[in-house]
Amino acid sequence: MKTIIETDRLLIRELVESDVDAMFELHSDPEVHRFLGNNTVADHAGMMEIIRSIRQQYIDFGVGRWVMIDKQNQEFIGWTGLQFVTRKTNNHKNYHDLGYRLLKRFWGQGYATESAIASLDYAFNELNLTEVYAMADSRNIVSHKILKKIGLKFIETFDYEGVVHHWLKIKKSEYTQ
Repeated sequence: MKTIIETDRLLIRELVESDVDAMFELHSDPEVHRFLGNNTVADHAGMMEIIRSIRQQYIDFGVGRWVMIDKQNQEFIGWTGLQFVTRKTNNHKNYHDLGYRLLKRFWGQGYATESAIASLDYAFNELNLTEVYAMADSRNIVSHKILKKIGLKFIETFDYEGVVHHWLKIKKSEYTQ
């Protein structure tokens, strides 16, 4: 498995099939999916399909969501990173989306912020992207705060599958981390 980024506390690496148990724990938790339409994963087979889809994104687009591992104890924390989105979302298509998702026991410890900053560094310094987008359920105050803290600018609200979401963006020229 390939390490993509290393931060003070994290190893950020490619997702592999052996991550299925940890990913299932993350994606089967209704509280983790509270602002994600409550579409939890029902079984390991469904999780394996998602993992294979993400691995295909690495091949097709050179990016995809990555796993966050605690450097101290090698524990799975969640996922982070960029995704190249080809479906139309808020009148945008073929854009890079920043996202993160953590196991509940790691909430509130700064891992989402740390990994999101590292992902933006990678986007602008390694991939030489000109802009990165993100979206969050408008009720997800914590995620919106993190995105603004790392420099994304609120653009507008929009309806995503019947739920009001915030649409945010950062340009390379605006990134100051």
